[in-house]
Order: sequence, then structure tokens, then C-alpha cells
Amino acid sequence: MTQTIAPRVRTLVLLFLATTGLLLATAGPASAHAALTGSDPQQGVVVDKAPTQVSLTFSEQVSLSASSLRVLDPKGKAVQNGTPTNLSGTTYAVRLHSGLPDGTYTVTYHVVSADSHPVAGAYTFSIGAPSKTSVAVSDETVGGGLVGGLYGFGRYMSYAGFVVLVGGAAFVLACWQRGAGVRAVQRLVVSGWVTLTSATLLLLLLRGSYTGSGKVGDIFDLDLLGQVLQTKTGAALVSRLLLLAAAALFIAVLFGAYEKREDEEKRDLTFGLAVGGVVVSAGLAASWAMSEHASVGLQAGIAMPIDVVHLLAVAAWLGGLTALLVALYRAPAETPVDSAAVRRFSTVAFGSVVALVLTGTYQSWRQLGSWSAFTDTWYGQLLLVKIGLVALLVGIAYISRRWTARLAQTVGEGSRKAPEKESVSVSGTGSAASGATKKGGDTKAGSAKAGDTKAGGAKAGGTSKRDAQLARQRAAVDAARQKRERDADPNRFGLRRSVFAEAGVAVVLLAVTTVLTQTEPGRTEEEAKAATSSSSSSSSDASAGAVTLTMPFDTGGSDGKGVVTVDLDPARVGANEMHVYVQRPNGRAFDIPEVKIAFTLESQKIGPLPVVPDHITTGHWSANGVQIPVAGDWEVAATVRTSDIDQTTVSKNAQIG
Repeated sequence: MTQTIAPRVRTLVLLFLATTGLLLATAGPASAHAALTGSDPQQGVVVDKAPTQVSLTFSEQVSLSASSLRVLDPKGKAVQNGTPTNLSGTTYAVRLHSGLPDGTYTVTYHVVSADSHPVAGAYTFSIGAPSKTSVAVSDETVGGGLVGGLYGFGRYMSYAGFVVLVGGAAFVLACWQRGAGVRAVQRLVVSGWVTLTSATLLLLLLRGSYTGSGKVGDIFDLDLLGQVLQTKTGAALVSRLLLLAAAALFIAVLFGAYEKREDEEKRDLTFGLAVGGVVVSAGLAASWAMSEHASVGLQAGIAMPIDVVHLLAVAAWLGGLTALLVALYRAPAETPVDSAAVRRFSTVAFGSVVALVLTGTYQSWRQLGSWSAFTDTWYGQLLLVKIGLVALLVGIAYISRRWTARLAQTVGEGSRKAPEKESVSVSGTGSAASGATKKGGDTKAGSAKAGDTKAGGAKAGGTSKRDAQLARQRAAVDAARQKRERDADPNRFGLRRSVFAEAGVAVVLLAVTTVLTQTEPGRTEEEAKAATSSSSSSSSDASAGAVTLTMPFDTGGSDGKGVVTVDLDPARVGANEMHVYVQRPNGRAFDIPEVKIAFTLESQKIGPLPVVPDHITTGHWSANGVQIPVAGDWEVAATVRTSDIDQTTVSKNAQIG
């Protein structure tokens, strides 16, 4: 929730725009999330003499294993000699066998970037003359499959656990100290600790398989686990586990000794817990900052502490929001969350939003570097979605603050009336007790007259038990009545509803943030594209210009007619950029379930060489680095599928190269 003071908001908006423009205008070179920026031999080149080694240059330093770089002959047999070595800086090489025959060779790489993410790919070059090859020239699937899915789930749960643990504890200490004795809040914070601990252990087990083979059987490979522990990411995960042990002690004190202290005694303990909590929370946040995007590239020494502040701000806002939601729905009637606690959280959340704007602006500049990267890269597009969700969250928070202001009066009036209700309840219980005593006395007197004192005493004891039971029932009914009255308050109901909406948006926001941390930054993606384009330009002496092929199709099914257009640029030997467009007969773009392209050169018995383009937008697919090994009259075949069973293939010939 945020304060909405108009002058302050205007100042922040102006500051945000000015800072963003300044940072983006002064963007410098940087890198994160390794990308291939150069190779020798270059991609798609035909060399006269067999090289003695193959070298690859990445945008940042990478970690290698014995099989990280492989070179395969036209039959798919490995021809590298020994293990990869670091030549200099970010350039790595592997030596080749001598006397390699002519033909097309495939280079594959599977490395781990300095920001912890696995990167894989492949390209071809030829010796003497291009030839047919049994090795598919396509990027390897890395970080996918079941292991990749589990690893992504573990990352999301670790972020969620951190947010709930840190934000929930901060909400109790800074906003609602009475919440330390509320069982629902206790369970929330403990569940955050359990979630983060479990997710960290899962990530530690999955790490070796995730960055390597991707096989489920390798999850429990102790040798792989030992290798992971020697990496930066492994050390960060182990450090996180050690800090979680300290966090467990913090939780025990917060919900144990702290909750039982009197208000005067809580002050010193509050300060100690606050200092210890900040240290542990910052350490947990640093376990991400020191091993992922912030730890490499431009201004890493500045980026890491900024990333720590960013994560702590997210936790204070979203985690506190979750704790507030639990308090509003689950707090017992005798310990309701008061308006003062909500106002204090509103102040904390406002400070968190300011911190998020400032740190997020810096991170955006660092990872994007230009305005065009917002729309031209997947990272930028995800970042726009995140910015939109944050704006939506702030808008809902404004509504929540209005409900808080209305609730303040209601809660204040309720607290003034509470002593009166309590006195009535106590006096009522006292009357019942006195009545019971009187009744017991009468019974005992009557029994004395009858000479049965023992029987009268037994009856009196039974009546006392019954009165105690009735008193407990009255107390339970009174508590239930107070809860109904509290829940019937329209202001509290409105606050509940708006906070619940905030929490729902926060869940989606956290998911987008998790995907962002696994996505190649826009700056690196654009640098890699520029390097690939430069390499492709230097690997060919001539350019034949772009080729455009338009082919009508009819799959025979419902809505099966249309036109597929294939653009190949620059239509020459080596790497090409391909765009595929699908339109209805009336020229309107539309999507189909699948489109594939294949290149065949019948005169030299090459192909078909399949290409599966990526979907960009409605009716538009694209593929980069499409390899044409030799010039000639190529058949370009497009296979379009308009339903599960309706499919057709159309083709045209074009001179390429």
C-alpha cells in the first residue's frame, strides 16, 4: 500500500523519467547471460585447409566441462582431441584430429555462463566443399525437459519462500507486534522458511543435471553434486542453507520469548531482532545477487548491493501484503489487526515502492541498454509486463489505502466500546457465579435439615462445574458475536477484498520476475545478434540479395486456405535470416498450429534441411542463422498445418547464393 501525497508523487514521477532517460542515453558496453559472439572458423564458412583447432568467443566467461565443446564430422563422429581450454579472456578452444577429410562439420557447445545459466548451441563450417551431414544444425535444448521444469519451479518457490519469510517477519516487527502471538501469522512465516529451505535443497540436487545432461537419473549423482558444490552457484546455495539455520533461530525467538514479553521488555528485544533480521535477510538476498545477473557485466560492484536492496524491497512489500491478508482473514476476534498496523504497513510499502522504482530503473538500464530492447527482445517484453503489473499493484494499493482511512474511525470507535462490553461480560459471569453460590448454599441448607450434608455437597460441586461450562460457552458466543460484528464492517470487508486483489497480482508478478531471472538480458541478446550479423557478412564474398517466395495453400479442412510467404535475407551461402508470413486469401494475417520450412538442393543431393521458425506475432514466424551450405537452385518447401489432421506442403525454387 502506498501513500498518495500529490506533490511527492509528481516529484517521484519526474525523478523516475529523468533517471531513466539519463541512464538509457549513457548506456555503455556490458554483458550478462553468455552468448556466442564469435568463432574460428566462422559460421558457414568454407575453408581450403583443415584447421588445427576450433575456437569460440562468448560475451562473458563461461564454465566448461570435458564435453562442453564438440566437433562432429559429416557422419556425426567426434573429431576433437582432448578437452577444451581457455585461450584468453572469453575465448575457448578445442584441438582437432589431423588430416580431416573434406565435408561439412558441426560445432556444438554446452557451457554455463558466469550468471549461472546454461547456454547451448551449434553451427557448421566446411572443409574444401560443403557436403551432406547427418547432424542436425539447430540449437540444443538446454535447461528444458522435466529437470528444467523442476528447476524453474524450485526457483519460483525459493523466491516465494523468501518473500513470505522476510516480509511476514518484518510485518510483525515493524507494523503489528501483537501478531507475534497469532497462530495464523506464525504458520505463514514458518511456511515461508520451510518453502525456501526445501526449494534450496531441491535446486542443489537438480543443479548438476540442469546444467549438464538434463537427465532425471543424474539428480542423485553424488559426483555431479560434488562438482556443483565447487561452483559459484553451489556455494551460494550452501550459504543460503546456513543462513536459513540462523533464520530458524530468529523465528523461534520472535514467536517464543518475544511474544511472551511485556510491552516494556519488548523494546530492547525488538531492536535486537530487527538488527539480526536485517542481517540475515540481506545475506539471503545476497545469495541471489552474488551468483546471478547482478554478479557479472557492467558495474557488478554496484549492481550486487542494488539487487540486494531490490529483493528486500520486494519482500517487505509483497511478503508484508501476504501477512496483512492472513491477519485480515485469520486473526482471532480477540486480536484483530488494527488500523494503526495497517497505516504502518502503508508507510513501509510506500518506502518499498520507492526503492523498487529506483533500483528497478538501474537494473532495466543495465540489462537493456536501449529503448528498442524493450520491444525487440524477449527480456524487454517481459520487463514491460512486469512494469504493468507493478503499476496495477500500486493502483489497487491506492484503493486499499482509502479503505484503511475509513476503517480507522470504525476501529477507533470499536476500541472505545470494548471496555464496556468486557465489563458487562465479566459482571454477567459474576452474577452467574453468585447465583450458583446462592443455589449451592440453599441446597446445602436444605440437605442439612434433612441430615444429608454429603449429598448436598456433591450437588453443589456439580452445579459449579455446570456454571463454569456455561461461562465458557458464553465467552465463546461473545467472541463469535464480536467476530461477526467485525466481519460485517463494510470498511473491513472492502479492505480485505482490495488486499486480496493485491495478493493475486503479486503472485503473477513473482512468476514474471522468476522468468526474467532465467531470460537472456536484452543487451546481451542484441550484442549477440550484432556479432552474428557481422560474422555472417564477413564469411561470404558476395550477396545475392533477399528472396521472397509466395505460395498459396489449401489443406482441405475448415479454414484451410491461405497464402504462405517466405522471405530469405540475404539469400546467400552461410547464415541467413528467414521470415514466414501466413495470410488468409483476403490478405489478413492469421495463426496456424504449425509451419515448417525445408531446403533441398537436388543437383548435389543435399537436403532436405529442415528449419522450424519461432512464432513472433499473429501470422509471423522467424528464424535466424538459417544455413545454406552451397550456392544453387534450391527448392524451398513450406509445410503448413491448420488443424490436428489438416496439413499440406507447397514449394517453389529459388536461386540462393
